[in-house]
Amino acid sequence: MANADVAPASAPGAVDRTPSGSLDEPQVRAMFDRIAGLYDGMNTVMTAGLHHHWRRRAAQLAAVSAGDRALDVATGTGDLALALAARVAPGGEAIGVDFAERMLDLARAKAADAHPAVPVRFETGNALALAFGDDEFDAATVGFGARNFSDLDRGLAEMARVVRPGGRVVVLEITTPRRPPLSTFFELWFDRAVPALGRVVDSQAYSYLPSSVKRFPGPEELASVMWRCGLREIRYVLTAGGIIALHVGVVGPR
Repeated sequence: MANADVAPASAPGAVDRTPSGSLDEPQVRAMFDRIAGLYDGMNTVMTAGLHHHWRRRAAQLAAVSAGDRALDVATGTGDLALALAARVAPGGEAIGVDFAERMLDLARAKAADAHPAVPVRFETGNALALAFGDDEFDAATVGFGARNFSDLDRGLAEMARVVRPGGRVVVLEITTPRRPPLSTFFELWFDRAVPALGRVVDSQAYSYLPSSVKRFPGPEELASVMWRCGLREIRYVLTAGGIIALHVGVVGPR
């Protein structure tokens, strides 16, 4: 596991993240509504079940405790929101937002079965225009959803806006390893195996996944994006041989 502290001296210019293979927001929403029932199972197959561990690690990095309020953006079927709920109990609150209503239906059902230590609220919402006031939360997380933001800077800035100064923003994402043998394996898995598997399930969704990973910023670039969105004390951890990146930043003074 590699760990690097990042504190860019100056924010670089905006980066073009709209290559071919991208989908617009309504298409992404429709796609996730369509695959919602298969989402958890596919994640388990593609990650050998490790996605649960990575989400728990993201919740740990959020550094919330009893009585805190935590927000999970692009919550999907709610696993990260539930991990946050375990950390803000007793007396705290966890909220998950997503723009795919079918995913939220599954998240609510999962929460009902899990009986979390504090109630978890799941709400329809757009990551680029969060329906919360400034400084409402002690932390905000996004797990495997930031690459679906149609405007990454705006989405991260919104997460920073709703978190109080001194609170944390955590981003858990797939990243592209740059050195063999992991880079070779990653290319074979994401460029060939995942789309082939997806043809059985949903060809558009699982051809979109590799392209969304490829166009997402690398770890150092993402740290710079977080910096220009008002986050400080930024660091990131690479795990799973460099395929998974967990970034954390602290909201700076207003």
